[in-house]
Amino acid sequence: MNTLSNENFGLVIAYILPGFVALWGVSFFSPTVESWIMVSQQGAPTVAGFMYVTLASIGTGLTVSGIRWAIIDSIHHLTGLVRPAWKFVNLDEKLQGFITLNEAHYRYYQFFSGMFVAVAFTYSAWLVWNGKGLRAAGWANLHFVILEIVLFVNSRDTLAKYYSRVAQLLGTLTNPKKGACRMSNGIGKHHHKNEVAAKQVEKKPATVSKVKPAKPEQETAR
Repeated sequence: MNTLSNENFGLVIAYILPGFVALWGVSFFSPTVESWIMVSQQGAPTVAGFMYVTLASIGTGLTVSGIRWAIIDSIHHLTGLVRPAWKFVNLDEKLQGFITLNEAHYRYYQFFSGMFVAVAFTYSAWLVWNGKGLRAAGWANLHFVILEIVLFVNSRDTLAKYYSRVAQLLGTLTNPKKGACRMSNGIGKHHHKNEVAAKQVEKKPATVSKVKPAKPEQETAR
């Protein structure tokens, strides 16, 4: 990934940055990972080291995203922020708008919620590595709590905006129990079966009226 663009910026903030923060926590216990992410005193990191830390950040970011989906998404949904049942039958004609909303809102939700998980993991790893308890950490605990609150509040705000604006774009189903499945990536590449707008009314077979055969004309007298 040489340059950032509209196509890859969302992927960077959604997966690589949270993954790098979580990888930083792993480095407290792994000298190999520490050598990847720490700049050498002799100079800049090598190309191989950069590649390792990038690939490791992506893999760790995907893992963080899975944990985020299982925990943070569940908290939001249980506290009243439920994803509407969108009409994916309208997706083909409004695909570009849907992608734009994903990049403008859902990617930022993935960043804030993913960072919430990654920061919690890295801070816990730092406490264990330092041998400090929560009391010994002092003001660091307050900074950690404030940061987590900011990340959580922003995650809820961006997810709420994403839900409402995609609902305005695609419309919603009348039956919310259908089509409202949870997604870990938010891209919506799963396709719901097209819902039938109205049930076809079963037509009863028309009853054929029995027509009485015409009486044969009486033979005329010869």
